[in-house]
Amino acid sequence: MSHIPHIEKHFTASEMVRDIVIGMSDGLTVPFALAAGLTGAISETHLIVTAGFAEIAAGSIAMGLGGYLAARGDAEHYEHELKREEEEIVSVPEAEAREVREIFETYGLTAEESATVVDSLMRRPKDWVDFMMRFELGLEKPDPARAWKSALTIALAYVIGGMVPLSAYLFVKESQQALHLSIVVTLIALAVFGAVKARFTGVPLLRGAIQTSVIGGLAAAAAFGIAHWIG
Repeated sequence: MSHIPHIEKHFTASEMVRDIVIGMSDGLTVPFALAAGLTGAISETHLIVTAGFAEIAAGSIAMGLGGYLAARGDAEHYEHELKREEEEIVSVPEAEAREVREIFETYGLTAEESATVVDSLMRRPKDWVDFMMRFELGLEKPDPARAWKSALTIALAYVIGGMVPLSAYLFVKESQQALHLSIVVTLIALAVFGAVKARFTGVPLLRGAIQTSVIGGLAAAAAFGIAHWIG
């Protein structure tokens, strides 16, 4: 009897997808709102494009910096908790061992079964600390390059997203016509972006496309309304 090897297909790049979603979502909505808000006051599209490029540059830098600081904060939090666990398995080993037993008991292991694993971990301090970090605190060791990767991913996604609504103003000279085209292009981009995101996260493609289009469209409409009202 032949056995077909079981291959598990799990998506493991959730952090990168999250960064792309953050950058792309804001990139598609904020520059659109700016360009749309200026359309009512400026008839010359080259001025709108100039303002749009300036916003994309500033927005991508700000968003990238935010991603960098957030990732650095996660790394610093992990290091702080790691040092605390390393100290606790030395200063209060019995308390830490009791916490390990309690964790295993939540999975249905008996006290005797838990004791065997606890004794084994206590003889391997590094593995013991790793276990406590993962199962007690729910923390995974961050990628050392995570901060820069996050910053660049968010910033690049913002630039790509921002170019979509602004592209209409590059090819259409009349601002009102450019606005109408920008609306259509932005909604299409939101739908495609939602479908691609759904493909990676396991959500049905149609639901992902509709959900992202509706949420992104409402955000863009709200931003446009505020910009138009202020203008």
